[in-house]
Amino acid sequence: MDSRQRRRVQMRLPVRLRWTTPFGQKIELVDTIDVSRSGLRVSTKEPHAPGITAWATFPYDASLSDGQPEILARVVRCEEVLEVIRATNARERVQTPGASEQERSAKLDQLARTLGIANAPATFAVAFRFEEQPHSSSNGNSRRPEPERRGSMRKMLAIPVRARPEQIPWFEEAMTIDVSAKGMRFRSQREYALGEHLKIAFEDPASAPWHGASEFASEVVRVASVQGGATLEVSVHRVE
Repeated sequence: MDSRQRRRVQMRLPVRLRWTTPFGQKIELVDTIDVSRSGLRVSTKEPHAPGITAWATFPYDASLSDGQPEILARVVRCEEVLEVIRATNARERVQTPGASEQERSAKLDQLARTLGIANAPATFAVAFRFEEQPHSSSNGNSRRPEPERRGSMRKMLAIPVRARPEQIPWFEEAMTIDVSAKGMRFRSQREYALGEHLKIAFEDPASAPWHGASEFASEVVRVASVQGGATLEVSVHRVE
């Protein structure tokens, strides 16, 4: 019995996955297997460990320029595609005992096309759950409601940024979680200290929420661990 709270719908639509590693960002273009209001399952060529976060552009249109919204999502399950087909085959035998082998084979062929393995095999079926955004009154922490103390309103925005310590020329590729006129919060693979001064640059300056410089001086004001992962959430305040 399916215990999911949201009904899944089988459909094949393009998705762009973006995730960060200690050596930079990686991008993979994949197709959905099924989707729901709370997440999606896609066929990939790379494994993704449960708990890892990624940003999904869904549906993705390669003909459009950058600026398509990216949704923060967490891996909840990663299975080998062949195991998915074997499990489906076993369910078909139980649920449709009177069906012929030809009918079951046709359904499995359709599933193989949906999984993207009819011609070029995709190795893994990865399920993502969209991460719920905290309520605006929670100040970024849904478990501890308190009044918003920021001087400028923040908005949820996932865009690529480059961050580096002020005295170090090597930058880190990261993704923002939310941005305001005076600060931002981003997911990081590096450790930063409170009060540390950083240089922040946007990958696409033309569509950047901050304007006026190629790099922006910022100060780290908060560092928090991400539950279930090795990344950190780093909050910075612009230094005028």
